[in-house]
Amino acid sequence: MMANLTKLVIDNGGDIFPLIIPTEQTGGTGLMNPSIFIDGEDILCNVRHVNYTLIHCEGTQVFANRYGPLSYLNPENDLHLKTNNFMCELNTDLAIKRYEKIDTSKCDITPMWEFHGLEDARITKWNDKLWISGVRRDTTHNGQGRMELSEIENNKEINRYRIEAPLNTGSYCEKNWMVVNDLPFHYVKWANPTEVVKADINTLQSEQVVLKEGIGAFQNMRGGSQVIRIGDTRMCIIHETDLWKNKLGQRDAKYTHKFIIWDLDWNILQISDRFSFMDGEIEFCCGLAELNNELLITFGYQDNAAFVLRMNKDTLNKLTWTKYQ
Repeated sequence: MMANLTKLVIDNGGDIFPLIIPTEQTGGTGLMNPSIFIDGEDILCNVRHVNYTLIHCEGTQVFANRYGPLSYLNPENDLHLKTNNFMCELNTDLAIKRYEKIDTSKCDITPMWEFHGLEDARITKWNDKLWISGVRRDTTHNGQGRMELSEIENNKEINRYRIEAPLNTGSYCEKNWMVVNDLPFHYVKWANPTEVVKADINTLQSEQVVLKEGIGAFQNMRGGSQVIRIGDTRMCIIHETDLWKNKLGQRDAKYTHKFIIWDLDWNILQISDRFSFMDGEIEFCCGLAELNNELLITFGYQDNAAFVLRMNKDTLNKLTWTKYQ
């Protein structure tokens, strides 16, 4: 396993940049899980803001707090977990040039569950319209999650579509479907085995359009970044989650990541060895883009920090890969 991808990237000519929005806009709580998209000459970045601070004890966890190794610290007068999204434009040096909280008031309803807002939204552009797509869990009393697709115009959400899973499985929580940038309304629902679905915003249904057999020892891989096209291949970054409970029955988790490369028929060509971005246990990637023969990767660290990593594509050769074709 590559414990610190960021160090490898920097050692090979890359850089890392924090994404910071003033505390006057955030109240000083967490910025996390950004997503990046190249729109012509503009570098767009959606940054998720949450109303809590995550406390996570790393390593041996000798000093876990009374609530366990992982705890959410909320405002005392509001125990809901709330998400807002800030749409940003980045300079060429990847600093934030402008930012504005996305206005969702046209489409909002009274939340019915404890998680409010669109979580881990990936940016894409389909049919010349700008979209963000993530999971929302506040439309039912039991927190049922579905992928939602929000059309953004002048930093306002003008339409919202809640997409049902294919085959009407009745699953409790659908999340982390990866938008396919070059195929309008297509998502990679599962990475390995590869399942691609197409959403219909008129019927609010989705249909399965690709289903491949899983390959290799590591399957059931879920989404992270968008799926981007590079030449005759498609690429993404996925996450794997190791969930467990300690001796007191308190839950904890560790997130690791992998690159996946497909051909254009969705046959997996290569899967990288797993990696962490900064040797942390709670990390998550929502964004991947190509610019000037470099990869721009956006990720969150412990729900408290958002970063964009600029990586020379040649650095991919420094990773360990399993080849299937």
